[in-house]
Amino acid sequence: MSKNLINPEKQPITNNIFDNETAIKNRIGIGTSFDVGIRKFNILGKQIQVYFVNGLCDTQFIIELFKELSRLDGRNEKVTNAKHAIENHLVHQQVETVKTIDDAITQMLSGLIFILLEGEDEAFVVDVRSYPGRGPDEPDTERVVRGARDGYTENIIQNTALTRRRIRDERLRNEIMQVGVRSKTDVCISYIEDVADPDLVKIIKKELEAIEIDGLTMADKVVEEYIVKQGFNPFPLVRYTERPDVAATHLFEGHVIITVDTSPSVIITPTTLFHHVQHAEEYRQAPAIGTFLRWVRFSGMLLALFILPLWLLFVMQPNLLPEMLDFIGPNETTNVPIFAQIVLAEIGIELLRMAAIHTPSPLATALGLVAALLIGEIAINVGLFVPEVILYVALGAIGTFATPSYELGIAMKVARLALLLVVAIFKLPGFVIASTVFILLLTMIKSLNKPYLWPLLPFNPSAFWQILVRVSVPSIKRRPSIVSPKDPIKQS
Repeated sequence: MSKNLINPEKQPITNNIFDNETAIKNRIGIGTSFDVGIRKFNILGKQIQVYFVNGLCDTQFIIELFKELSRLDGRNEKVTNAKHAIENHLVHQQVETVKTIDDAITQMLSGLIFILLEGEDEAFVVDVRSYPGRGPDEPDTERVVRGARDGYTENIIQNTALTRRRIRDERLRNEIMQVGVRSKTDVCISYIEDVADPDLVKIIKKELEAIEIDGLTMADKVVEEYIVKQGFNPFPLVRYTERPDVAATHLFEGHVIITVDTSPSVIITPTTLFHHVQHAEEYRQAPAIGTFLRWVRFSGMLLALFILPLWLLFVMQPNLLPEMLDFIGPNETTNVPIFAQIVLAEIGIELLRMAAIHTPSPLATALGLVAALLIGEIAINVGLFVPEVILYVALGAIGTFATPSYELGIAMKVARLALLLVVAIFKLPGFVIASTVFILLLTMIKSLNKPYLWPLLPFNPSAFWQILVRVSVPSIKRRPSIVSPKDPIKQS
């Protein structure tokens, strides 16, 4: 929020309201831009100017303010301090003052209004914002059978409220700053003060303050790229969630949450690979059921990564197959090499995924029928694919979609294609070497100086057991050491 300090580089508000009006009109384009406006009237013998942006303000709040100020003027009482009287009649819970035109305009473009008073060198700022947006519906990518149905929206105020509703702790901190030279997008850093590592909070703040860009057009994704500097590494270094309960759980563990205005998801940091393989559904079921669901999901992820490269290896070197599995491999041949068939099928699946995203809902069923006919029956009948290729590509796709993190699923697909290429060229030695290099590369990844494969490498037995098995909540006594919490004891 605004500070009552004058920055030498900013234009101060002067005692001459008409000079202020001229400067503000030139800067924000009143008379040119239809959505910015000014309302003038006289109160207690002084002119008042109210500046606002249509569409970002709650009109009813502004009308109530005008009514209250009009009643003050209609009482005909003798007032010695007009500024003090007007401030006392701004009926709102959040009224602040700013001393520069820059700060006033920034707040106005964020949906607040500011009020200039004749003869005064500061402006009142009143928070009457009401951003257009949708309700907190359940997120499509993180649905659960049983559990809360609310999800984050594009409204940062609503998002912080959804988190605060679940954490009624006086030590929860929501620090807001503005990022982007032109967009001045609101970014909120959330953490629990006596739990989160202060050094981690300091690093994230420093990284955010160092961002120099016109605007955050892609919201949280731009922030992520500045914070973790991912480069060409396909594996996600932060976790996204649209569920307030998931975000609250990570706050209790000592993580830091970054919320960016206009984004319906928040960033959880720091995270490891194993943060991306857990799902809220596991914690909405009994521990045994949650463990079963987790193992099924792990199996699907391993299928997504290895089933196609292994099958291609067995097709190219049938002597590697044990006698009981000698049925694996195509029973018929075509003019198209097996590797080329797999690549074509993978591209086809990816095109279908993209088409499904851009296809209107009423046409999605028709798209599925067309895909089943073209890629299934017809492609096999004309000899483009052998049936086994369709089977194993489909199994790999199912494993990808079973991955809780969309970003991790896409990264696994890229890794699978790389393994396929190496196997096609170097066969068994290529598969062994590529798999080893893949694991070594994962061990080299760090997110905010945290090892990506923790608690596997470095090995932490109790934490790794909690990854393999969904243990009951009362048995979890300590917070994850990976976040270096100030208070490591979770429950007494």
